[in-house]
Amino acid sequence: MLRRLALTAVASLAALSAAAPAATAATGPLPLPLPLPLPLPLPLLQDDAATRLTITVSGSGIADAEGTFELRCGPAGGSHPVARQACDRLDELAGAGADPFAPVPKDALCTLQFGSPATARVTGTWHGRSVDTAFSRTNGCEISRWNNLRPVLPNV
Repeated sequence: MLRRLALTAVASLAALSAAAPAATAATGPLPLPLPLPLPLPLPLLQDDAATRLTITVSGSGIADAEGTFELRCGPAGGSHPVARQACDRLDELAGAGADPFAPVPKDALCTLQFGSPATARVTGTWHGRSVDTAFSRTNGCEISRWNNLRPVLPNV
């Protein structure tokens, strides 16, 4: 989405620069030189929203869920089995202002239930921010945190 905004901004500036000579002929010279120079490098075109994650799942007891998967977003790709849906979920969470990789707060009151021995490690970048976190299903808070990140993490 950020690239789309950047391209729209560049196109708008180009259109204004092209239309300015015609306006100048009718009203006289403008105080600014045209076409307007663009700053280089154009900050809006930088790939600050890059998502590149390595997800390693073990202990799930489900053969298709076990292993290490690469997830790239923008466009969706990698070896993740449902990359498009996983990227859509990450975009949804980002749009809501949520940090799906934040740990459970130390003072959280969590139910004492055991979801499974499954664990996951997620490393890489999410929207340009470094990620290195672990997931488990050892109590109600951790189960909820895992489920919130499905389908990035498998349904175990």
